[in-house]
Amino acid sequence: MNNNDVLRRIRFIFDFSDTKMMELFALGGEEASRAEISDWLKKEDDPSFQGLYDKQLAVFLSGLIIAKRGKKEGVQPTPEKRLNNNIVFRKLKIALNLKDNDILEVLKLAGMQISSHELSAFFRNPNQSQYRPCKDQILRNFLHGLQLTHFAAIRT
Repeated sequence: MNNNDVLRRIRFIFDFSDTKMMELFALGGEEASRAEISDWLKKEDDPSFQGLYDKQLAVFLSGLIIAKRGKKEGVQPTPEKRLNNNIVFRKLKIALNLKDNDILEVLKLAGMQISSHELSAFFRNPNQSQYRPCKDQILRNFLHGLQLTHFAAIRT
């Protein structure tokens, strides 16, 4: 998935305002203006569309972790310069304090069923033989499941 899609979906899932988005970027360690955020959230065919770099999404996700879980003691981790679906997935798992069973339920809500072994392979060290890259379909379904979970929680 491209970074702009991930940012758009997270904003939609949690119904973040522009101000909240700016706060999350600031918590992650970098400022983002309302205009920048607006351009990142636009569709690709819009003339004002701007691509979101990996480091910028990493900053946003780090800010989301801090907002949801609190600031870590000591030296703060530096944002990744390169992201992949596995890292995005892991950061969302951390931010939302999800256990493997929670993630499997979220995926099941979105109509995707995978085993706990398949899931754990996404969170392994890339140097391990059991590591598997997270495909766009998995991340997309996870985000869709989060959307369904979040809206179900609002209705109850």
